[in-house]
Amino acid sequence: MLIVAVVVVTVAAGVSLGLLATGDNGASAGSEQRRSAPGLSEAASPSAPRQAPTPTPSPTRSYPLSTAPRTIPAVTSHTAARGPGWRPVKGERVVVNDKGLADEGRLIAGELGLTYAGEKDDVRAGDVRLTLKGDEGADPESYSMTVSGGRVTISGPGEAGVFYGTRTLKQEVHDGGTAPEGVVRDAPAKPVRGFMLDIARKYFTADWIEDRVRELGDLKFNQLGLHFSDDQGFRIESTSHPEIVSQQHLTKAQVKKIVELAESRHITVVPEIDSPGHLGAVIAAHPDLQLRNVNGVATRGAVDISKPESAEIVDDLLNEYAGLFPGNQWHLGGDEYQALVVSNPEASYPQLATAAREAYGSQGTVADLATGWLNDRAATVRAHDRTPRAWNDGFFRNTSVQPDKDIQVAYWTGKEIGARVPLEYLREGRKVINYNDEFLYYVLGEPQTFVYPTGERIYEQWTPRVLRGTTAVPATYDDQILGGSFAVWCDLANSQTQAQVADGIRMPLRATVQKLWDAGEPKLSWAEFKALADRLD
Repeated sequence: MLIVAVVVVTVAAGVSLGLLATGDNGASAGSEQRRSAPGLSEAASPSAPRQAPTPTPSPTRSYPLSTAPRTIPAVTSHTAARGPGWRPVKGERVVVNDKGLADEGRLIAGELGLTYAGEKDDVRAGDVRLTLKGDEGADPESYSMTVSGGRVTISGPGEAGVFYGTRTLKQEVHDGGTAPEGVVRDAPAKPVRGFMLDIARKYFTADWIEDRVRELGDLKFNQLGLHFSDDQGFRIESTSHPEIVSQQHLTKAQVKKIVELAESRHITVVPEIDSPGHLGAVIAAHPDLQLRNVNGVATRGAVDISKPESAEIVDDLLNEYAGLFPGNQWHLGGDEYQALVVSNPEASYPQLATAAREAYGSQGTVADLATGWLNDRAATVRAHDRTPRAWNDGFFRNTSVQPDKDIQVAYWTGKEIGARVPLEYLREGRKVINYNDEFLYYVLGEPQTFVYPTGERIYEQWTPRVLRGTTAVPATYDDQILGGSFAVWCDLANSQTQAQVADGIRMPLRATVQKLWDAGEPKLSWAEFKALADRLD
């Protein structure tokens, strides 16, 4: 009876010790103890030699599987893993494998309180390593981020992708957060993710614009449009035509600083000098260029495109600013030329009709002449290796002169006279950028039928295929839609202050980039998305 009791106590002790030691894989060391229980019974017999007890391993901490990071925009995929994740600790390093990543490395190091250590091959605890990897044909804006072993590695085929990885990391650890263990693989759905600002009708300070550049960079936008010439003002210093520049304007030095800041965030600044309409500031200094109708009445904002001097001054400006804006994109405008909103342009503007016939034969029209103007301006910026774009109502039906094939369509409205439905452009094979005024136009003062767009409506109802109104074009055309741009227009400039504009566009910008980065249905509800934005700001 005594011997049996000893055996029971010993086995029970072995089982309880084994249950205490649990590894990361969930397997209990007690399973080994239980398999050796018969041996312990034999050892308890008087005839068996006494053996030393087997050491029990110390308990190992077990982590639950990580959850995907919550960021704006959401990451494309996350492979979960077990581990503590990563948090920045002052003095730990950011290292790179290529000097081309120095700017990205210095930026994230400064933001997280780390030390930028440059190009290093050694591995230390707590490191953030930025890596360029050769991956021919991969999206240069894609990246992967691995959090493992107390370190972070962000790699991508291009500097832009690595930069976006640092933006994800910055959001993950915001306000004491932890970058979750595992692997993020991420890439944008659309290559154009833009924000356009009308600085012609309303002067915005350089500091305010720089703040927006930083905001856009953290949200993974990659284009900033500057509409700086219109009837109300011309807002950037000019050496070729200083007489047209408004009193309140940005100097070239200020613009250069904005452009450099944008480049450091992988944002291309897209300039726009709208023509042949919306040139009131130029006309104010050159009234002889203003378009007049058959009765001699001036046409607001429009230059007379039958006059060679009109083309010369616009080309002077395009050539001048090509040196200030080094990006590969240029917006030519082309919208709302008032000669083409009357019932009979040829009768109303006989000088334009004459010029059209001289240029394109007896059947030439004012629409042909305007199309030729657009093509000529496209040729001017193309000589500087720029890809041109123009507003959709600068493309006309039934013209003998066709817009150049490489001019991208900035589709904003179906409300203008002669506006064509999006499918007409898509069926022609044109590339289209979505500026849908139903969702993406923030027009100061809400004139006409405009209302301030909400982030909630964009988040729940808009996609890049919703080019006009609220109806999406067929998915077969998705690849021709390069992306989209949220736009601020300052029709009633004093309706809001700069601070009010920044506050008003905050959630619409976040909703827009979410829909441009991730092609899928958002996983968060609007309330959850807004709460996330509030936490990350």
